[in-house]
Amino acid sequence: PDAEAAAKAAGADYVGLDEYINKIKGGWTDVDVIITQPAIMGKIGALGRILGPRGLMPNPKSGTVTMDVAKAVEEVKKGKIDFKVDKNGIVHTSIGKVSFAPQQMVENAREFINTLIKLKPATAKGTYIKSIYLSSTMSPGIKVDAKSVDA
Repeated sequence: PDAEAAAKAAGADYVGLDEYINKIKGGWTDVDVIITQPAIMGKIGALGRILGPRGLMPNPKSGTVTMDVAKAVEEVKKGKIDFKVDKNGIVHTSIGKVSFAPQQMVENAREFINTLIKLKPATAKGTYIKSIYLSSTMSPGIKVDAKSVDA
């Protein structure tokens, strides 16, 4: 109950446990991020088949399983994004939503690329970013000239 009140105060859109577990079992997944505490993961684990393929399963590595739920909610609300790197070195992330203005998308893309450049290991030799493609969820990618992106 204390964590629920803190999460609500931090700006969480939905706060609760059993009622949302039942809604998710019924097919509801209208959320961007699910944040929980380690003690609750036993109940959330049963939803793995529903949440896993959608990338919504809470994970300690991404900071969505934490004792300080309010801090995690604040970070997500401020715009914290997670990205995944597959075995081929391809970086996957979301830089916005349909409701974003074009300028917001440009700013998010620029900030993300700059972050990637800052994360470049000192030992990495050669071309670090070979190509950039942008696409919506179910559309073909659009090639962006990597040299045109100012760091």
